[in-house]
Amino acid sequence: MFLASETGVDELLAAFHSGSLFAARELLLVLDVEDFARSDKRVAALAEGLGRPNSGTCIVLVESPAESERKSLEPLRAACPVRCMAMAPTRSTLLGWGARRLARERITTGPGVMDALADACEGDATTFFDELEKLSSWAGPGGRLTPDDVARILRPVVGADLPGYLAAVAAGDAPLATRRLGLLLAAGAGEGAVLFALANLVGGALGGWARHRELSYALRARLAPRDLARVMDGLYRAEAAWKGGRADVVAVLEQATRAVAAPGPASAAGSVAAGTSTRA
Repeated sequence: MFLASETGVDELLAAFHSGSLFAARELLLVLDVEDFARSDKRVAALAEGLGRPNSGTCIVLVESPAESERKSLEPLRAACPVRCMAMAPTRSTLLGWGARRLARERITTGPGVMDALADACEGDATTFFDELEKLSSWAGPGGRLTPDDVARILRPVVGADLPGYLAAVAAGDAPLATRRLGLLLAAGAGEGAVLFALANLVGGALGGWARHRELSYALRARLAPRDLARVMDGLYRAEAAWKGGRADVVAVLEQATRAVAAPGPASAAGSVAAGTSTRA
């Protein structure tokens, strides 16, 4: 397996062309192939090399998801005889895979166990299997898992991080942002740290320093500067109300989250200050 950011085109082509026709077939997996798109020459060289296979080696180029197709990678797509779109597995697919994984270890489950696992992971396949391995280790071969085990072992795992929460805010998905805020707080994040991150997101969109610059850019693309300024003013007022003991911090965070992620930012920004002042 190779990472495009850590591997040169010459190295990849050497591995691709060096396989013997009389040896067992090899599979080369190249992740994050979009990194090659930084140089048209690298893309062209790799595409040309892929177009003249001389061994039984198979190479798979994996392109990360993107909102739009990367046109710079078109020569690589044209050089590959097969192209597959990898779609996220459905809930039923995850449940089926999970059941087979536990059956392999002869682990039995109580009613609702697999559904609780899928709910905790919100359909994210990578997280689902990571948490499934955790549960499998807990039960051990031939063991049994109950809903109480799931509740005790698993914590909210999807969206329970600042980048995931801020991404939902920047995208303007208020319901998802609010849900991820709850997961973030349940995972033990400090309220002050979350409020600071939210203010940093907006401040970065206004041109200031941003810890997650790409998310601040996304927010700036969605909201006009005047709306961003109003939202930031609302955040300052909300923080002052919380630190002055005039508002509950969780209520402040919920209202601030909706204010920044709401479709109507101008009116929502005012609701932050108004909502906190009612608790004076």
